Order: sequence, then C-alpha cells, then structure tokens
Amino acid sequence: MRCAHATIAAAILLALVGHSEAADPPFALATEEFMVDAGDPGVQLYVRNKHPVDLTQVPSGHVLLYVHGATQPSEATFDLQLEGLSWMDYIASRGWDVYLMDARGYGGSTRSPELLQSDAIEAPIVSTDIKVRDAEAVIGFILKRRGEPRISLLGWSWGTIVVGAYAATHTDKVGSLVLHAPVWCQGSCEFDPHLAEARSDSSETRRELGLVVESSMEGARNRMQAGVPYDRRDELLPLESFAAWSAAALATDPVGATQTPPVLRVPPGVNQDSQASWDQGKSYYDPGKITAPTLVVVAEWDDSTPPDGAKALHDSLASSAHRRFVELKEGSHMMLLEKNRMSLFEAVQQFLDTASAPH
Repeated sequence: MRCAHATIAAAILLALVGHSEAADPPFALATEEFMVDAGDPGVQLYVRNKHPVDLTQVPSGHVLLYVHGATQPSEATFDLQLEGLSWMDYIASRGWDVYLMDARGYGGSTRSPELLQSDAIEAPIVSTDIKVRDAEAVIGFILKRRGEPRISLLGWSWGTIVVGAYAATHTDKVGSLVLHAPVWCQGSCEFDPHLAEARSDSSETRRELGLVVESSMEGARNRMQAGVPYDRRDELLPLESFAAWSAAALATDPVGATQTPPVLRVPPGVNQDSQASWDQGKSYYDPGKITAPTLVVVAEWDDSTPPDGAKALHDSLASSAHRRFVELKEGSHMMLLEKNRMSLFEAVQQFLDTASAPH
C-alpha cells in the first residue's frame, strides 16, 4: 500500500438536489480535501471527498471514485455547480461517499516544472500507464481510509480507459463500474497482451518530453460539442454554464489563464497513446477481464466517442456480471454540464444504487 499524506480542509455544503421535474429537500454535505502520495518522489495527487454530514458509517458498497478525461481536471466538471448542483453533489446526497482525483499534471495535483513556466512548449509525457498508477494510489488510499474491500469507479472519456484498465486487473477491488462517453476504436478493437507488456516495460525506463497540450475554452467546447446541431449548442450549454465551466477550468491553471487568449494546459501523453493503440485497432485494456457490473452510457450527439463505439465496448464485456448500455438523447460529449445532464445523473444513479444493493 502506498503511503498517503492527507491535508484535510473541512467545509459544509448545502446542495439542493433535484431531478428533471421536482427537487428534493436540501442535504448537508461535508467536503474534505487530501494530497495523496503517488509513490514517485515529489508527486502528490489532489483528492476531494464529499459525503452527507451525518454519515457516521459508509454503507457497504457506497464508495465511489471519479476519474477525469484527457484535458479536463475533475473539479472543473464533476464538481462544477450549475444551478446550485454538481454531479458530485447529486451522488453524495444519495448516501454515497464520493471522491474525485486529478492525475499528476492536472488540476490540484503536482505539475512538472515545465508546466509552471509560461513559455513551456514541451513537458514530460504523462502516459495512460502513469495515470493508471496514479488511480491505483488514490484507490488504495480510499480503501484504507474507509476500511472497504471494494470501490465503485466512474470514468469520463479518457478516464474510462483508466478505470477500465484498473477494473480488468483488480477484479476483487471493484464493486461496480461506469464508463461514460468511453474511448473505443473506430472499427475492430482487440487487446494485445504482448503490446501491453512492451508498453509497460517502455514506460518504466523512458522519460520522454512531448508537446504541451493546450486549448482555449471555446476550442474545447467546439471539440466536445462537434456532433450537436449548431443551432442547438447554446440551448444545450447556455452561456452562463459555459462561463462557469471556463472559469473553473482556467482557475486550475493560473499560468495558462494569464495568456491571451487564456488557455488550459495539460501534460502530453494522450495523443501518443492514441496513435500507439486505438488508432491501430488495439484496446489499451482487456474488457473481457472485467467482472464487475458495468454501465456503458453515451449521448446521441457525442462525436468524440460515438454511440456505435460505446455499444461495441459494451458487447466486449463478456465477463461482466451485469452489463448495461444506455444511449441518452440530446446530449454531447460534455453532457455532464449540459441542460439535459439530469438524464445522465439519473441513469447512472439508478445503476449505482442497483449494483450496490445487497443480493
């Protein structure tokens, strides 16, 4: 078990939790923050936890970790309050002990010296292998903290690769798995164990530099809403929601935020991994090894990770105890922040509550 150093900041949050038609009474949530040792010298991982204030004992099976995608830190999406409510609030207010994390180089976690410079062009590559190891460190910290044998995992976009890889190799530690807007090959997709071994050996010995990934918030929006009819974009993501998301994301990169125009910068790694695996029709992990109940959920206008690919991934989960595929209407790759996000919240919550129910 990796050593974890925690710095706790406690706060009370009153979240008005609702659904598409009516709102429930407000719940009081406790918020705690930690810096977890990643296991590499000088690398600390930011972790945030929310749970009901009066939660004296976590119900069995009700611990969840969210893992972010390739370019967006967790706190700028999963815990972004729109109309007084974040997805993290929504799950926690239903009796769950909920965590989010940032991989190294993202959000509140340790950044390389290069990413602290305004003129940085290159930075150390943070590969998917490294992100999986970061998730392992955080999961180990959470399980030890709560004395639980298993955890539920929720990944978005590139985060689905991280949680999927963990679930495939730690079947005894995953209670349930949610893959939202999952990355998958455009055509056939196969897992090659020899390729995985070679990649792992390489990542242990090579510390290469790559081009820093940066984008304006408008550019990020254009990319993630590419499949939405143009005249519906502002309806799905109103300007005030876009402004709140932009401010939250840029706040995690004070250096990039001072540029003109402001940009969000993250370490390289995803592009290289895409070219080496997914673009070649090779899955990074073996979905056939996942045994936990698994939900694959995607929006109909998701052009980044289309429904056809998500359905193919679902069909590859041959060993999952209970697998489910859901395609949601009128949403894009960033549905978790859009007008119809409650449809996503409700579908995921129903699955989580059912999967964690005593059998």
